[in-house]
Amino acid sequence: MDANVKKPEQGTLNIKSFSFVDYFLDPCADLGHTILHLLASIGRLTLFIFRSVMHVFLPPFFPRLITRQIIDIGYYSLPVVGMTALFTGMVLALQSYTGFSRFNAESAVAAVVVLSVTRELAPVLAGLMVAGRVGASIAAEIGTMRVTEQIDALTTLSVNPYKYLIAPRLIAGTLMLPVLVLVGDIIGVFGGYLVSIYNLGFSPANYLTQTWDILENIDVISGLVKAAVFGFIVAVMGCYNGFHSGRGAQGVGTATTYAVVSSSILILIFNYILTQVFFS
Repeated sequence: MDANVKKPEQGTLNIKSFSFVDYFLDPCADLGHTILHLLASIGRLTLFIFRSVMHVFLPPFFPRLITRQIIDIGYYSLPVVGMTALFTGMVLALQSYTGFSRFNAESAVAAVVVLSVTRELAPVLAGLMVAGRVGASIAAEIGTMRVTEQIDALTTLSVNPYKYLIAPRLIAGTLMLPVLVLVGDIIGVFGGYLVSIYNLGFSPANYLTQTWDILENIDVISGLVKAAVFGFIVAVMGCYNGFHSGRGAQGVGTATTYAVVSSSILILIFNYILTQVFFS
């Protein structure tokens, strides 16, 4: 045996022996990185919400900006919410009649329409429609201001961006979505009434009597409370994603997409939570 050939020293590690272990550790590292990123995002969002809500109640206030946002969020969303509620009530009446006719329970159509619209469909659908229309608009507007450094200019001029940009939108969103839902309740029930009377042959007096007898205050109040929460969610997610928008047109587009998707998911989650609170 050649004496110049050195034997491997004791304690020398073979790198190849770690390939099998790394095969299992790499996914764990990726999972840990994802969890840490998620927790960091939740922390940033929590601080953003806390700071935004604090500026809602602290002076100075900007009544002109609040009025403008009330018009943009509330008045201009009426056609979308009204059309959605109308055809939802009409379809609900048709589907309820089709199902109940199999059990000779057609008289329950009025109760199903009014309870479904006031408790669930009007607030959820109005929230989703406003999220698609207003949430995207808020994220795009604030994101564009971030990209063009207008937010930095506000800070330079000693104007608090939270007070000037975010607080008016939170106030308008929280106040106006219950109004939209209340209008949607009326239109949705009216849509079910039209189909039931002119298409299904119900008696107008009996239908209105059944609707009034089954409806309780908690049904309307729960829907309005949901609407206020959904309006806050739409406004805060639009502002948050726009405020933390990336650079360039792609960053604004990504912020707009995140605003709509996150608002829609949170609306569905909090809808279940609030339903459990009110009707458990």
